[in-house]
Amino acid sequence: MKPIFIILHIAACIALIIIVLLQRGKGAGMGAAFGGSSQTVFGSTGATSFLHKVTTLVAILFMVTSLTLSFFFGKGATSSIMEGVKDTKPPVTDQATPGGEAQPEAPQTPAEKQ
Repeated sequence: MKPIFIILHIAACIALIIIVLLQRGKGAGMGAAFGGSSQTVFGSTGATSFLHKVTTLVAILFMVTSLTLSFFFGKGATSSIMEGVKDTKPPVTDQATPGGEAQPEAPQTPAEKQ
């Protein structure tokens, strides 16, 4: 199952690159470079071209195969390099009262700080 998705993903990658490179930009003509374009501010595109539809379908296929492959290969190993190491408790560094609880320091007033 995994090799099928890998092959589909690679094919979608290559197809997406080729399809995007085949498309023509909005201002591809020489007249557009010198201001002689008759398009409106955002361009009048009209109907969606065939290459645009194919690009959308291949991009969706690319996203689906990416998510599927991440699902298959995203589960890492559950082993740890810390297996078999004894759990040691760190030494206590804060000062404790005889009752075993640390006492917070009382806040100083501005007169005591001087």
